[in-house]
Amino acid sequence: MSSTAQRRRPPTAQQFVLDELRRAITSGELKPGTAIRQDALAERLEVSRVPLREALKILEGEGMVVHRVHRGYFVTQLSLDDLREVYRIRELLEAEAVREACIRLSPALLDALDEAERAVEEASEAGDVSAMAAANRRFHFALIEASGMPRLIRLISTLWDATDAYRSLYYVASPNRERVVHEHRAIVEALRAGDVESAVRHLDEHRAHAVDTLREILEAQ
Repeated sequence: MSSTAQRRRPPTAQQFVLDELRRAITSGELKPGTAIRQDALAERLEVSRVPLREALKILEGEGMVVHRVHRGYFVTQLSLDDLREVYRIRELLEAEAVREACIRLSPALLDALDEAERAVEEASEAGDVSAMAAANRRFHFALIEASGMPRLIRLISTLWDATDAYRSLYYVASPNRERVVHEHRAIVEALRAGDVESAVRHLDEHRAHAVDTLREILEAQ
């Protein structure tokens, strides 16, 4: 885990472990399929096994890790078919969320998107995969949450959680990070122009590029 973990330590041990595990997965430090060695991890983070087990159960519920009987916890590993299915469901649900959000489109929402996009660009230029993943999520969920549909938002959030480990595989290459920045700008410009269907189309292309690249990575592996 990160050498700066102690400085970031939040009030509870469980939240601390949860944050560290999420960061390790989204940054690619723990790759899909990696076994989570609980004894070593508890020692490294200087916590007992209790908050570690609690954090792992939360991540299992979110789909970020899986538990295998007599083997322990592993970072979730998706097949290409699984990945395509998740992104296809996202395509359907997020289109509805975006159309609803655009009914409520406001200067404040556009400002929030601009702010998140600047954070994405800064992280991209720095090659900080973890920070880029976090900023990218803020960007997309600023729009999704503006739909005002709590159940839909929860469903989409669950789908995002299931593929967090794969986002780091995509962001590790500079051309992919640059493409994300370009695509985000196109989405914001379409929204600013009031062209909802163009924004939905740009989002569809945004996801499709990620799936195509991840397919190449997974097939190579």
